[in-house]
Amino acid sequence: MKHHVGEHKAKKGLIRIEFDERDGKAENVKITGDFFIYPEETVQELEKKLEGHKLEELEGIIDEFFAMRLDVEMPYINVEDFKIALKKALGGV
Repeated sequence: MKHHVGEHKAKKGLIRIEFDERDGKAENVKITGDFFIYPEETVQELEKKLEGHKLEELEGIIDEFFAMRLDVEMPYINVEDFKIALKKALGGV
């Protein structure tokens, strides 16, 4: 099992994504940082969506999640900031 960690300093806040990789899939996904997001449970919902998926699917899942959740407010951060943190965790940036 491999542990991945990626951090991205957004305009107003740090986004950190970490997870374990087992058989090419994400497990134990945790998204933390010092950013604001409302409703607060959005982060836990995103973590659950990413669980158990192949690593190459994660970026698309992030896009899809936020496209469906029009009620989410994220001052000074956006979907791209989450994707950059993910890419760094995957070693692509």
